[in-house]
Amino acid sequence: MSVSRYLVEESSSMPKRVKMGVPLVLGFSDKNKLGTIQPHNDALVVTLRIGGYNKKRVMIDRGSGAEIMYPNLYKGLNLKPENLTAYSSPLVSFEGKMVIPKGQIRLLVQTGSDVVEVDFIVVDAFSPYTTTMGRPWLHTQGAVSSTLHQKVKYPSGGQVLEILRSQSSARQCLVAAIEHRLEAEISATTENNL
Repeated sequence: MSVSRYLVEESSSMPKRVKMGVPLVLGFSDKNKLGTIQPHNDALVVTLRIGGYNKKRVMIDRGSGAEIMYPNLYKGLNLKPENLTAYSSPLVSFEGKMVIPKGQIRLLVQTGSDVVEVDFIVVDAFSPYTTTMGRPWLHTQGAVSSTLHQKVKYPSGGQVLEILRSQSSARQCLVAAIEHRLEAEISATTENNL
C-alpha cells in the first residue's frame, strides 16, 4: 500500500467537518429601499403583535431608552390601573412637557415566531403613535432598524427576518401631531385672551 493510498483511505473514515453557516448580516443596502417612497423623512412606523393583538402605528425609535405606551393602546388593550406596577421617574413628552407615568406593565410582543416580554411605561400624554419601541426591545430582539430603508431586521432561526414599515401610517401620524399642536396653540391663545 502506498502512502498516498493510505492517506485517502484514512481520510474517508474520518468524520466530515460540519460546515459553518454564513454569518448573519443585519445591514442595509440600496436594494432595501425598494418599495419605499424616496426621498423621505418619515418615522419608522410598523405593526406589531402586542399583548396578543396586532397593533398599528408603532414607532420604532432607537433614540428612546424605554418602551412607551400611550392612551390609545392602553384603552385598546382594556388595561386597568390595577394591571400596572409603580413607575415613578418622570418623562418628557413630545411637546416638551414633564409627564408623570401612570405606571408600568409587562406584555408579550411577538415578531414572527419570536415572543419577548417587554416592560412598557404607560403615560397619559398625546401621541399620534400607539406605542414607542426603543433600544431595550431592539437589543432584546438583536434587531437593527433603519428609518432610511423603512425596515427593522432581526435574527431568527438562523435567518434574517424583516418587519416592514407603513409609510402611509407614518405620514398620517405626522399630520395628526401637527393638527394636535395647532389645536393646543389655538386653545392656549384663547385662554390667554380671556
